[in-house]
Amino acid sequence: MENYLVITALGEDRPGIINRLAGAIAEAGCNVVDSRMTVLGGEFAVIQMISGRWDALAKLETALPGIGEELGLHVHWKRTRDRDAATDLLPYAVEVVAMDHPGIVHQLAQFFSARGINIRDLSTTRYAAAHTGTPMFSVNILMEVPGSTQIAVLREEFLDFCDQMNLDAVFEPVKH
Repeated sequence: MENYLVITALGEDRPGIINRLAGAIAEAGCNVVDSRMTVLGGEFAVIQMISGRWDALAKLETALPGIGEELGLHVHWKRTRDRDAATDLLPYAVEVVAMDHPGIVHQLAQFFSARGINIRDLSTTRYAAAHTGTPMFSVNILMEVPGSTQIAVLREEFLDFCDQMNLDAVFEPVKH
């Protein structure tokens, strides 16, 4: 039986952080199962799911405070389990682009939450539009739609919602 640990870390960005974290994980005899790493402003942020034997994870847990201090990172971790595979959920992706304004993520999250749809992954970025420099906002969502949902109705409601909010959107099944 696999054992799992989720690690989050945040601190000032500089070269070598990923190398040191990955090295510590490998040295403990663990494996990176899933991860997200990015730089936001001047801060490096990471969240990783690590697998390994219980004793290998314990070794890593013991090393993490020192690694955090060495790298100037705020490090947190928590034991977890593998996610149960739900057979009645359909993976869908949503891409939204709009002129940037406060509340876009909240409005989208509220729309899907009200319909019992779980957002599994969400990423956003702000950028300047080509030629005009207008501040634009892009949102990419991976969600799990219950199998009992009428997709055509959901898509129509979502696109109507986007029209009302002045959001340009694409709603499509995830193709593996």
